[in-house]
Formats: sequence, structure tokens, C-alpha cells
Amino acid sequence: MRRRICAGNWKMFKTAAEGVEYVERFLEYAVSVPENVEMILCPPFTALEAVGVALRQSQGDDRRVKLGAQNMHWETSGAYTGEVSAPMLLDLGVQYVILGHSERRRYFNETDEAVRLKTQAALNAGITPIVAVGESLELREDGKTQTHVVAQVLAALGDLDTEQLQRVIVAYEPVWAIGTGKNCDPKEANAVMRAIRGCMPGLQDVPILYGGSVKPENMAQYVSQPDIDGGLVGGASLSPDGFATLAKEAA
Repeated sequence: MRRRICAGNWKMFKTAAEGVEYVERFLEYAVSVPENVEMILCPPFTALEAVGVALRQSQGDDRRVKLGAQNMHWETSGAYTGEVSAPMLLDLGVQYVILGHSERRRYFNETDEAVRLKTQAALNAGITPIVAVGESLELREDGKTQTHVVAQVLAALGDLDTEQLQRVIVAYEPVWAIGTGKNCDPKEANAVMRAIRGCMPGLQDVPILYGGSVKPENMAQYVSQPDIDGGLVGGASLSPDGFATLAKEAA
């Protein structure tokens, strides 16, 4: 059975102190989330250490709520001003990393090749990559959604073997739905997930998350679809009680 996952992408929100306060409140709500739902918090780099410490101190070794990062470089070290490497993330207890988010592709010119390199680097380091793919409104209106999304998946994951694929999470986030309040119809999203699963061997059992204006009110509609395994959540993850409620709905 595929894992059920809810990952909260805080984007460029919350200081270290605000992140610790969030963890304290979130863990109170998270105890009511069913055991079959895995929860991941992805704060900005400046809050990673503080949030990681707060999660460890509050949960001990058996941590249901895991720590994720929002990006990383593909090299382990080097003259890359402003970048962060996998060993640096591991040093902070990071277990997951979001790669290829549409905002990275749009605002920072991140290419499919960069996403491929980062995905391989994360796997080599033992960090689980959450590889984000998705289409623009223009591509959607031209009927090119599945062609574009499948091409992104193959570009990022095409060189991986079956064992490596089992350590990957894919997130389908239609770009036109991110932060707009316009969520993709669950059946339409599921059709894209099905296309992703069928584009190469080894993806049939990989968790695929939906992202794009997902919230507590619509999460259950998405996970009721056979190929949707949870959510990569943006704005709705910034409220600790709201994100916990969403995770409960994902069960």
C-alpha cells in the first residue's frame, strides 16, 4: 500500500522563533491525526535548525512529524554563493527536500536538468526528494497538460533505477492553481497522476501528492481518488490547526 503523506511548504514565511511556536501548537493538534498519515514540515532555511530541534525535543526518536527543506544544490560543496547542500541539510536532521517547485522554475530559472541533478544528489545523500511537476494555464488550455507533466517527470526521474524510484515522492501542482484559490478538479488531477504512474516502470507504487490551493475543505476529495496519496500544501500549512485538520482529512 502506498504511503499517505501531507507536506507543508511554508515558502518564505516564518522566522525561527515563529517556527518553534508553530511546532509547539501543531504537535498538540497532530496527535489526533490517524497513524496512516505521514506529516512533513518544510520551513525556510533560516528556521530549519530551530524547527528540527523543536521536533526532536517534543517527539523523541519516534517522530511522526518529519523535517523537510524547500530546495538544495546538487553539489556537496563548492563556490556556490547562497546555496545549501545535502550534507548541510542532513546535519540539521532534514529527511525530505522539495525539488523543482514551480516557483523555483519560474523565478529562479530552474531547469529540468537542474531538477534531475538535485534529485540524484538527494537520493545519494539519503534524503527523500519531493519532485514537483505541473503545467501553466496556457499549456492546460492548449490540451498539453499530460504531455508537459510527463516530460518533466521523465526529465527528473528517467535515469533512476527501480530501487531509487521507490525512494521518491512526486507532487503534481498545476501552476495555475498555486496560491490562486482555483483548485484542479479531483478527477482531472487524478487523470494526470495516472499518466505519471504509467510513463515509466517503477512509478506505480510511488506516492504522488496534489498541490495547488489544497485546503482542509477539499483534501478528502483528492485522496478519495485512486492515484492521489496526499498533498503538498502551501498557504494552508501556515496555520498549525488548519494543517492538522487537513492531515486528518487526508486519512
